[in-house]
Amino acid sequence: MNGARTVTALPNTEQCVVIGSGPGGCVTAYHLAAAGRSVTVLEDGQYLSLDSAPAFSRAEMEQKYRNGGLTLAFGPARVQYVEGRVVGGGSEINSGLYHRTPPAVLARWRDEYKVADLDDERDLGPHFEDNERRLNVSYLPSEDAMAPIARMLRLGATRMGWESREVPRWFKYDAGAVGGGRRQSMSETYVPAMLEAGAKLAPGVRVTALERNGMGWIVHGRRNDAYREPFEIAADKVFVSAGAIQTPAILQRSGLKTNVGKSLRMHPTAKFVAEFPDEINDENAGVPSEQVKQFSPDISFGCSISSREHLAVALYGHRSARKDLRSTWRRMATYYAMAQGTGSGAVRVLPAFSDPLVSYALAKEDAERLVRGMRLLAELLFAAGAIALYPVVNGAPVLRSKDDIAGIESWFKPADANLMTIHLFSSVPMGERRDLCAVDSYGRVHGQPSLWVADGSMLPTSTTVNPQGSIMAIARRNVLEALR
Repeated sequence: MNGARTVTALPNTEQCVVIGSGPGGCVTAYHLAAAGRSVTVLEDGQYLSLDSAPAFSRAEMEQKYRNGGLTLAFGPARVQYVEGRVVGGGSEINSGLYHRTPPAVLARWRDEYKVADLDDERDLGPHFEDNERRLNVSYLPSEDAMAPIARMLRLGATRMGWESREVPRWFKYDAGAVGGGRRQSMSETYVPAMLEAGAKLAPGVRVTALERNGMGWIVHGRRNDAYREPFEIAADKVFVSAGAIQTPAILQRSGLKTNVGKSLRMHPTAKFVAEFPDEINDENAGVPSEQVKQFSPDISFGCSISSREHLAVALYGHRSARKDLRSTWRRMATYYAMAQGTGSGAVRVLPAFSDPLVSYALAKEDAERLVRGMRLLAELLFAAGAIALYPVVNGAPVLRSKDDIAGIESWFKPADANLMTIHLFSSVPMGERRDLCAVDSYGRVHGQPSLWVADGSMLPTSTTVNPQGSIMAIARRNVLEALR
């Protein structure tokens, strides 16, 4: 880590303040600093390296996840969601899988939300390319480097006659090592780059609200130390990049509520823990980058975190399997079925609470997709040779053979399923439709000078794929426009 430009004494005044250091915030701060602007980045979490805790461990969750990962969207079907709370944001805790925005999604944003200048090749192509180069977006160096967990997914898909493929990710691989290498998160790439360009980073400070100050803004917040000391910064320009939950919360506390926090979207996901007769898992498995896209965009299948700690959590409802985990975990892995995400939720601040209330209504279509997805995923895993499937669903039975799949509708109910997501977006949507959108096509809050949003909250709808490639490309496009 480069701590030369981290600060403890916050400025009283600043040209540009970026709130949040996730992918959108880091891209924004880097380009502002590279253009000669004075920039301070405010981050709620701490500045930690990738190596501060083992990847996907309980220690990492305690260090880098908001509330240790115990965050929940309430509704008829409760959905656990994950927020990064660390310098680098979600890029420090996810698998680094990378997708460009599907052209059909961009077309919908242009048509329904009237987002200007959003052609995938002409308008976004250069921004995708620049980010891909900086993040070293790449594929495995060879077939031999594919993790056994991923091989099982591909084997099952092949036997079913379905399309399965490797997804590129921001990663520097060790040649010849199975899963070996280093994730190119923000702390490895854009954070050092923005500090080298002259940006200042202030970790461990929480922004609570913004106050209009002529053509600029006063940023209000407090430190996250024992003294909880409040601070104010008078900024000419502010870019809010705190994520799809915290960004609308900050705007609402600032009195900015038009189309803010009313259209949260996510990719609801259900899971199986699969047990195989042979060992397929180890301490270095990580999250393999194989995905099955046969039924995309409605449903996607992939490999989830399968560390021993995460397996123990996933098997909470299966006591016998959880009890035997010490001797069986190397033969187990978690796989997911992810729905497109057509439901909608809300983010609402409450008096005297630091975190907002999050709700989500699972769409009927997505509930049906998840039922179908779990059935198809079970078929795939049995085709790959699984000897038992443990649904991550309250009260669900263990599936021992293909014959058990037929009864899935009787026990897979959205209200009982332990649904989760790591993809959150659309709570402050962009576009020129002022009846739908909170910010314009370039992320500037409608009717407000010198205030932008630069994170996943601005994506108008589900991306149907991992959203971070979309967030970073659009953030780069928007900040370069703001610099003109």
